[in-house]
Amino acid sequence: MYRYAQKLHHLLWSLLLVSLITATSAQAAEQIDLIIDTDPGADDVVALLFALASPQELNIRALTTVAGNVRLDKTSRNARLAREWAGREDVPVYAGAPKPLMRTPIYAEDIHGKEGLSGVTVHEPKKGLAEGNAVNYLIDTLKTAKPHSITIAILGPQTNLALALIQEPEIVQGIKEVVVMGGAHFNGGNITPVAEFNLFADPQAAEVVLKSGVKLTYLPLDVTHKILTSEACLKQIAALNNNASKLVGGILNEYVKGDMEHYGLSGGPVHDATVIAYLLKPELFTGRSVNVVVDSREGPTFGQTIVDWHDGLKAPKNAFWVESGDAQGFFDLLTQRLARLK
Repeated sequence: MYRYAQKLHHLLWSLLLVSLITATSAQAAEQIDLIIDTDPGADDVVALLFALASPQELNIRALTTVAGNVRLDKTSRNARLAREWAGREDVPVYAGAPKPLMRTPIYAEDIHGKEGLSGVTVHEPKKGLAEGNAVNYLIDTLKTAKPHSITIAILGPQTNLALALIQEPEIVQGIKEVVVMGGAHFNGGNITPVAEFNLFADPQAAEVVLKSGVKLTYLPLDVTHKILTSEACLKQIAALNNNASKLVGGILNEYVKGDMEHYGLSGGPVHDATVIAYLLKPELFTGRSVNVVVDSREGPTFGQTIVDWHDGLKAPKNAFWVESGDAQGFFDLLTQRLARLK
């Protein structure tokens, strides 16, 4: 009887060990190789802290910066600040395009403040930029990557990736997926009646990416305006009482005021952070594959994303358009990840 019990004990331990190894292997296999292209920006910094606090799921190869919410020197500094605040100086930051492909540069200092970060005090981070240019980094990395292995999250204008694709179209071989915060269809725009800021800032770049054939997912204003801050959500984050929660609380309390006032909302959107939530937990979101066209003609519809939601044109579907999301699920996930930081 004793030997039987001993054998059963060993068998159970073996099964448990196999289960743990399988679970670990599955987790490793599911880790996303990720480059985050960004123009911080208040909501970008929240997104970066969110991502940098998730190393088990996101293997962040680099942060690449672009002019957008503020000028390139400030977006690059703010990306390095986010890295410093997250205690992730191991992640390199490469500065990229200082202006759009063709249009006159525009900025969003009225929303994000002159430094790009309202609600917190900024300083010069200890660690500098990586040597080299973001566009060259994208080309070199994607050319040598395993086929369809690297995901690119774009939180600002798509200029860096567009420049890389124009110079070396074959780099699409290394891209698994491009996940973009940008565009608007049902919601209407936030910089003009029909255009969302990131697309308005460089519609020609968005066209290059759309026409490249890469797998594309868009998280537009349609979904970000459904995932709004509330007093309860902000209290949930504040209750962590760590440095990260204080930073995010300070940023959000200030940043969301503009949208709340402009749209008459009870809370404000955290646009770019929805991209990170989508990568970590896509089941929080719903959408459909559609044909998307960007209007780059001068005029009142400049920068508009035209989405064939009901497939009336029967045109090739070139993007997955996210239309709805679970707001409480988003804030629960964000809070869980911020709890991992200091």
